[in-house]
Amino acid sequence: MTDLRTALRDFPQAVGIVTATGPDGPVGVTVSSFTSASLRPPLIVVWIGEGASAWPVLRTAPLFAVHLLHAGQTALSDLFAKTGSDRFGPDTNWQSDVDGVPHLLDAPVRLRCRTARRISVGDHVALVGEPLEIQHNAGTPPLVRFQGRYTSVA
Repeated sequence: MTDLRTALRDFPQAVGIVTATGPDGPVGVTVSSFTSASLRPPLIVVWIGEGASAWPVLRTAPLFAVHLLHAGQTALSDLFAKTGSDRFGPDTNWQSDVDGVPHLLDAPVRLRCRTARRISVGDHVALVGEPLEIQHNAGTPPLVRFQGRYTSVA
């Protein structure tokens, strides 16, 4: 596993945050495994660890949002990656949509998705989403992880 992790650190990955809402309120988690899956029909995939604090809600949530972050959002990424943090506290610029899905208002890309499938693979689940709404503010360099550190693509 160490060899696999080391090898994959040399492959840049987009940094995003997945959010949803459950009976106890909003949840969210930082992810670095995101990809488009299909254009017809339009589908995306994010990989969620089964041990993630947001997984119990994402396991049954009919809707979720994926927020791809810009280069200046490392602190937001860290906040949603840290266990026990107040992810939706006063320092987070967010609001719920009409269905209660939390939206991070400063993310340059937001995909509001209907859950299409959940596919368990090892210790992760491929959360497949059908984008229902896409917000895209072009021109902002994305936040990526490369060799275990945050960086950007210019």
